[in-house]
Amino acid sequence: MEDMSRYPLQLEGADVPMVSFKNVTKAYGSLTVLENLDLDIREGEMVSVIGPSGSGKTTVLRMLMLERIQQGVIYVNGKPITHMEKNGGLVPADDKYLRKAREPIGMCFQHFNLFPHMTALQNCMEGPVQVLGMSKRAARERSEDLLELVGMIDKKDQHPSRLSGGQQQRVAIARALAMRPKVMLFDEVTSALDPEVIGEVTNVIKKLVAEHNLTMLMVTHQMGFAKDISDRVCFFFGGKIEEQGPPEQLFDHPQKERTQQFLSAVKSAD
Repeated sequence: MEDMSRYPLQLEGADVPMVSFKNVTKAYGSLTVLENLDLDIREGEMVSVIGPSGSGKTTVLRMLMLERIQQGVIYVNGKPITHMEKNGGLVPADDKYLRKAREPIGMCFQHFNLFPHMTALQNCMEGPVQVLGMSKRAARERSEDLLELVGMIDKKDQHPSRLSGGQQQRVAIARALAMRPKVMLFDEVTSALDPEVIGEVTNVIKKLVAEHNLTMLMVTHQMGFAKDISDRVCFFFGGKIEEQGPPEQLFDHPQKERTQQFLSAVKSAD
């Protein structure tokens, strides 16, 4: 059993990160996917995660939103989300605590996961009404504003089957934003799209970065997009952060051999 007394009940101070991974390990059976991860993300920071397949990058998002961990603690806005206080210490969170703790987090997946029987507007309204307890009128106003933001207000009454992949992904982003998250996660949101519509989605994310003080964590295989949009880029290899830094430093002057090899291979593939 891990000694949990080393982790504070909450993070305090003037510069508390919006997201903080403290010594986090994630394993599936005997396979350790992430090991002793320490990563802080500031409020309003846009961090991109890159790396080869199997490096653990998508697992970083899944630990925040979907899965339990074997070691360490994850904090959001200074409060633990993977653990809860009991008898003056931290213990693994129960399901009820987890659901509540994860409310400040929104996630967009590479597969859009829209409700097929609902229109674009209904997809966006569902969470605020059912989870946040908003009135349908207030949820409609919020959802229409967000569909306007992502350029989909003219398609608000269309079902997902009538929308292109890029349009569905933009609705999925609006749906996640309707829950007013403090942290937004993007998991390869352009990988399932045709090349000609990738720009639709990347432009929406650029707009979010420019106009909203969202903290964002994005896993992507698009190096140019990561370089253009990120405050910081983390290169994962073998379940650990091999190298991280501002995009111009990491992409133009990588220090580690594995980073150099990966970026060289990506350029060759392009």
